[in-house]
Amino acid sequence: MKVNKLTQGKSAKSQKWKDVRGKRSRPPISSSELNSSPVIARMAKEHQASVKKKPNVKRLKNKAKAVSKSKKNTPPSESKKSHTQANGRSVFTMDNDSNDSQDWKEYSQSIQKNGVETSGNVEDVTRRLEGHALHHCAERDDRNNHAVLVMQKDQTLCFRGKCFLTCLYGRVEVMGFTIEEGQQSYPLFSPASHCPLTIRAVESPDQTRDDRTEATHILQKYLPGVSRKKLLKRITSNSSIILLEPMETPLTRFLSSFTDLSELFSPTMSELMSAVLDTPLNGLGVIPLARAIEGLKMSSTYRDALNMVVSACRGDMDGCAVILVCGTKNVGKSTFIRTLINTLLNHTTSVDYLEGDLGQTEFTPAGCLSLSTVREPLLGPPFSHQCTPDHMIYYGSSSSETDLDRYLESLKSLWRRRSPSRETPVIINTMGWVKGFGFQLLVDMIRFFPVSHVVQLGHGGIMQCPALTPDFLRTAHGCQTHPPAQTALDEFTESHSPPRSYTHLIVQSEFQGVGRQGTAKHQRTNEHRELSLLAYLSQLQSPEPGPIRPLHSLTPYQVPHTAVALGVIHCEVVPSHMFYAANASLVGLCCLGEKVTSRGGPVLLSQAPICPCVGFGVLRGIDMARGLYFLLTPIDPSILRKVNCLLLGAISLPSCILTTQPGFEGEMPYVTKDYSFDLTGAGKLRVFKGMTRPSQMGTK
Repeated sequence: MKVNKLTQGKSAKSQKWKDVRGKRSRPPISSSELNSSPVIARMAKEHQASVKKKPNVKRLKNKAKAVSKSKKNTPPSESKKSHTQANGRSVFTMDNDSNDSQDWKEYSQSIQKNGVETSGNVEDVTRRLEGHALHHCAERDDRNNHAVLVMQKDQTLCFRGKCFLTCLYGRVEVMGFTIEEGQQSYPLFSPASHCPLTIRAVESPDQTRDDRTEATHILQKYLPGVSRKKLLKRITSNSSIILLEPMETPLTRFLSSFTDLSELFSPTMSELMSAVLDTPLNGLGVIPLARAIEGLKMSSTYRDALNMVVSACRGDMDGCAVILVCGTKNVGKSTFIRTLINTLLNHTTSVDYLEGDLGQTEFTPAGCLSLSTVREPLLGPPFSHQCTPDHMIYYGSSSSETDLDRYLESLKSLWRRRSPSRETPVIINTMGWVKGFGFQLLVDMIRFFPVSHVVQLGHGGIMQCPALTPDFLRTAHGCQTHPPAQTALDEFTESHSPPRSYTHLIVQSEFQGVGRQGTAKHQRTNEHRELSLLAYLSQLQSPEPGPIRPLHSLTPYQVPHTAVALGVIHCEVVPSHMFYAANASLVGLCCLGEKVTSRGGPVLLSQAPICPCVGFGVLRGIDMARGLYFLLTPIDPSILRKVNCLLLGAISLPSCILTTQPGFEGEMPYVTKDYSFDLTGAGKLRVFKGMTRPSQMGTK
């Protein structure tokens, strides 16, 4: 692609987490300003009003174990001498008449309320840090605008918001990933669009440490004297100390610039009654949630499947583990995969990920099939970790039903690009379409790839489709394969011997709302797709702190019509209307295998190619007189020069990009209200290429 910048300047590059952290802004905030944001102020006012109307009733979802007889009969003299934490370990002895003893007594009582041992889920609501407990175990440094939190073994903090987390002492776990002291800071994203994140303290492997001495040196760096002494009393060898800092990145600044997304990281209306708004964590972007709100809930089958897959990846396998995860819509496939990747990253440096879900992609905007190498934990929803995969193909639609063959051939093309000698675990994500042709696609995928494990998620005690066991697969029919069929791609049978069978695991999801699409704001699948696309476009913003620059104010690249081919891949468009369809649209930046040649005019594609895609751009204008496309993209110019094809799919720009960005003067371009879908031909024509219709068959 021959590209020229209208004015000199470097293209905004995608910022990795560690890069963003070094450049984030941390202005000091005084105590009076902690609740000054309009969102928090409004939430606090609504919360206070609701409390007056309706009392906040807290209920334990699990029955507490009965207290043992030995504890009931403890002599009063012994109870005056020592105080025991929730994990049952006696920490120190003091006189009950001292002020410190009174503070400790209040803290111990609050912990006992949240620390009753129960059976079942690890994310146990009875060990949730909330209310008064947070005042005893958390301290804030207003001068440096951060907070230090001391957590005991198995205590949890469930929250809404966003922050940087650094483990200063001990270990904590978030979505399966263990963060230890000495590691880098990690960004945590817990928006209202997804299940809230939970931080859980886990036991430290070293039980012989001088916890009081080490903790003193650590706390001296982050807290003043009074706060330091208060937290020091809570430290044991089983304690974990974490540092929470506010997070502000180009992504969060860009999303918050849109009115509809300004409360994305705030609790939903249903969570406000359980939001704890008066803690030392206020003002840092962290809003704790009480026990009435569940975090990630793992069923026994969920946990067993995770343990079995992780054990297989850590053990001696003949080749690498290839795990295919499938299940119907809204059953928790993406969350399971993120937890699995994070857990595997505790034991390996990287995990390969093959994206087969066009509608709910993990690392790219919707409509893409990709192969990625994951080296960093996924501590947030997909829009929080958008990045450029190792290999990507732009399919151009959120569903594969328009062209089943192109979908399967695209996946095969991506798999061929993976080195057969790699021993990194591979996770394959699939669509939630598990009936009819969608189920046949799953059968084909299991046969095409050397799958070692199939994890099938269901809910309500049923699977919503037949169980994809090895026995069932011997007689099942796919879209391209029929029994008996090979168990792997022909290209790999010589150099790679795939397993003749695989392990089939059934997972029954039991979280609230399983099998149903979220109805709250930002929780619908189309909104998730828009968030991922907006997150990708946020890479156009400067990494330096400052005001948001609207897309119409950015300098585009100018690309000659003769340098690239233009194609529409999701529907039929006559050549004379091609520019009308592509103007002000999202296009995939692709690389055709053959050279693009032109006779002086634009080059138009007649059919959808299967070719590498390096990223996306916004075609913000077309100059017919000079023969130029005007393109906005965060892709580096060195990569952009290889692009010779622009593909337009069914993935459209979010309406807020065209209607709510500031700085428009006069009539808003590309937007009209004078349109009616009631007119014949007003909507796009849906073409299904997976099956020949009777009307298209020739008759003898």
